[in-house]
Amino acid sequence: MNFETLRREWFGNVRGDLLAGIVVALALIPEAIAFSIIAGVDPSVGLYGSFCIAVLIAFTGGRPGMISAATAATAVLMITLVRDHGLEYLLAATVLAGLLQIAAGFLKLGNAMQFVSRSVMTGFVNALAILIFMAQIPELVGVPYLTYVMVAAGLAIIYLLPRLTTVIPSPLVAIVVLTAVSLTFGMDLRIVGDMGELPSTLPVFLIPDIPLNLDTLMIILPYSAAVAVVGLLESLMTAQIVDELTDTGSDKNRECVGQGVANTVTGFFGGMAGCAMIGQSVINVKSGGRGRLSCFAAGV
Repeated sequence: MNFETLRREWFGNVRGDLLAGIVVALALIPEAIAFSIIAGVDPSVGLYGSFCIAVLIAFTGGRPGMISAATAATAVLMITLVRDHGLEYLLAATVLAGLLQIAAGFLKLGNAMQFVSRSVMTGFVNALAILIFMAQIPELVGVPYLTYVMVAAGLAIIYLLPRLTTVIPSPLVAIVVLTAVSLTFGMDLRIVGDMGELPSTLPVFLIPDIPLNLDTLMIILPYSAAVAVVGLLESLMTAQIVDELTDTGSDKNRECVGQGVANTVTGFFGGMAGCAMIGQSVINVKSGGRGRLSCFAAGV
């Protein structure tokens, strides 16, 4: 990769990438906490995972402008492992999943994406949209009536503001304005902190405290293989969607290796496995994010 390509991917859209990264970050925080709860671990595990993966994939990934972090798709695969064996085995499984993904990249398995039909992509996106919508319904049941007012106001800002100006991403304006209003008037609303306690320290390097033997490998290998496959499938499909949204190409095999490196390192820093996020990637692109700086900014 030459200097001009690096400059374009990192600094070709600085303002747009930084603003989009902020929008994505504000959405990633509650999601990372939620995914930690799904997996049965402390919220810090999801937050550390999202931080490490987003920062690392900005350097190692093959699709600029795509967002990767801790995801529900990988979290649900770890539930049984955490319940039966504990957090240390989850971290070890994350490291092994990353190594399997690196191997997939070197074996050029990313090239298989060219055989995925457009109808499969459409079904994938529509199914995810339905799941995201269904996941929000519990958050709108048994809540103060002001919640519905704020939801309506947020949707109005997101969809109407772009008709006036696109200088600042409308989701960012919605978050800032509604947060300021709720704090100013002391509204009785659920907040991100209600989902779980945020960590007060940065992640530190650690080696999973597990026996290094064949029995341990047999325990974590099925989970690692599942996470590696699901993570790569979602990542490569998301990369394909971002390719179409931006009318640009991407290196799918490099993306496999990049996802693997991100997960491998994340496991040594107390984070859970993750992959590309189609919802956040679309938000990033729609908010003006195009380069690697957007994902890096979101992680930071």
